[in-house]
Amino acid sequence: MSESERSERTRGDAPRPTVGEAVVDCLLEHGIDTVFGIPGKQTLPLNRALADRDARFVVARHETAVTHQAWGYAESSEPGEMAATVVVPGPGDMNAMNGLKNAVNDAVPLVHLAVETERDVRGGDGIHETPPDTYDNVVKENVLVESPAGAVAAVADAIRVAREPPQGPVRVGIPKDVLASRTPQATPTDRGSTPPADPPAVATSEAADLLAAAEAPVILAGGGVRRAGATATLKRVAERLDAPVVTTYKGKGTLPETHPLSAGVLCGGASVELRALLAAADAGLVVGSDLDAVATATWSVELPETLVHATLDADDIGFGYETALGIVADADRFLTDLADALPEAGELPATSGGTERAAAVREADRERFTALSTADEPDAPMRSVEVLREVRAAVPEDAVVTADAGGFRLWTLVSFPAAGPQSYVNPGSWATMGTGLPSAMGAALANPDRDVVSLTGDGGLMMCVHELHTLASEGIDVTVVALNNADYAIISEEAERSYGFDPQAYGWAETGIDLVAVAEGMGVSAERVSQRDAVAGAVEDALGHEGPALVEVIPDPDEPQASEWMTRTDR
Repeated sequence: MSESERSERTRGDAPRPTVGEAVVDCLLEHGIDTVFGIPGKQTLPLNRALADRDARFVVARHETAVTHQAWGYAESSEPGEMAATVVVPGPGDMNAMNGLKNAVNDAVPLVHLAVETERDVRGGDGIHETPPDTYDNVVKENVLVESPAGAVAAVADAIRVAREPPQGPVRVGIPKDVLASRTPQATPTDRGSTPPADPPAVATSEAADLLAAAEAPVILAGGGVRRAGATATLKRVAERLDAPVVTTYKGKGTLPETHPLSAGVLCGGASVELRALLAAADAGLVVGSDLDAVATATWSVELPETLVHATLDADDIGFGYETALGIVADADRFLTDLADALPEAGELPATSGGTERAAAVREADRERFTALSTADEPDAPMRSVEVLREVRAAVPEDAVVTADAGGFRLWTLVSFPAAGPQSYVNPGSWATMGTGLPSAMGAALANPDRDVVSLTGDGGLMMCVHELHTLASEGIDVTVVALNNADYAIISEEAERSYGFDPQAYGWAETGIDLVAVAEGMGVSAERVSQRDAVAGAVEDALGHEGPALVEVIPDPDEPQASEWMTRTDR
């Protein structure tokens, strides 16, 4: 045995762990046992350690998917639970940036382990070398391990930062040569995430007074309610105020949409009636939302003049909308204190029937959906709302449903009821396509005892179609429902309406994609459905199938887009 080998042994006969092994042990000690990635020569020390410890390493087919997979894992889990990702330098890391940006916008935690160029090569244009600061703006924090002894401490701190409100993705760059070394590791600081401060009692009391005095209050709940696990306290406040609850893209499901006070989702497809509900309220509570430009149609949606805004970032308060009262606070802590400060429901001065106001919006939306139906025309193609109604009837309420971005997502947001905050996953303001299938894979691994359904369009699916093979090869039980209208329909509609293009200008009807053939060619059971009365049965069969399955549904390629139909005033 050489002197160097002897020096790498600890007391006794066991060799000191490699840095890669110590990093994986750190992940496991912090409850992270699922890792998504694509192996490369640079990552093999980590892959060896993961395999030796029976941690789950999911081999994707493209790095764009891995961060979406980890995002879906966290979104369908209790707040703070998360997965990790591992990629090679340069191309792998940059492919993963899309999902990192999606996660940082949505405040979703994950730890992204990026294997960096070796230290003695850095600056010499080594293979895949990219300046580490390239990634600064797509993560909550970007850390480069400079000292081999500090790798485990850096990963432990990254996990803490990712979980600490506001949550988010943290990138840790570890040079390849560090991972294979047996450098003794510094002991990480033994401290958990810092809990958010309690909201100021004076501000909470003022908020209670403003909202209790309102005759027609309304609540707008965002993704911060989801991340804080504040569904129960949101429900308590809404019922105390008898206030309808509207959610943002990321807030969908934070109040189960079967609740009488649920009034819908503020999004590009939000109806005239929902927008009128917000405008007519005399006081509004915005909680857990930054009131971003996507949800508010660039702040053109009219909100109540008296606005109480509670969020974790002070810079979001007063941006886009004037507020009567801004409070920097965690959604759950604020809503808990607010509920305690509000009078009992019977003691409120005068309310105008929040349940009835919410029901009126839901009924108006249903009338719009009904007006779209082609059920009385036997040979007419299905509309998306009809497909989604049949899918909802077939999918158990406790299933996890993930929705891709694209035109059909707006129909999903407005017409597909979400049963709870961990039962519905879709991207927020980043709105990137190609998330529906990868996020469903993450959700399935986080929730092995629940059905998982991915709702996607052909456009979104083709941006991650390679992951059908990952489903099959990894044996991940996901049901994919793909609406194939052979078009980037939301783009083609705008191109025709506003720019004079021909109908379906950005479609491919004459070179259509056979998604059943594609899926079966990758080892996924598949079926095509073109009749509305066959949709539910096909989805039920797919859910009952042992292993992944795909249901391709052919909707009307000429149907109106939600952003146009739901905002019409001439019906």
